[in-house]
Amino acid sequence: MAFTDLKYLQTITEGDTASMRELILLFIEQVPEFIANLNKHLAEEQFIELGKEAHKAKSSVMIMGMDTLGHDLKTLQLDTISGIRKETYALHVSRFETECLAAVEELKIALKKMK
Repeated sequence: MAFTDLKYLQTITEGDTASMRELILLFIEQVPEFIANLNKHLAEEQFIELGKEAHKAKSSVMIMGMDTLGHDLKTLQLDTISGIRKETYALHVSRFETECLAAVEELKIALKKMK
């Protein structure tokens, strides 16, 4: 199952391989930080901060064509602002972690093909 779709990335970079590589590498670098922050805020029940981190991560995943996950992060963000459905927060964070780690592996393969 593919988690990423680089069509949007190709569009915004106008197919410039160097720019695409730079954005992919940035995403790969950001994922562990996003995961750590989301898990920290969840564990410490800092739900406003959790929502803010979901907002930051959303842009990155959308650039990599992970639209469903991006919408999931938007839901998490809005839920934390409203203080609703707290029982779903852990599921959102877990899904983010699982899908982004898989996406990183896909993107590493894509980078090798770009050389």
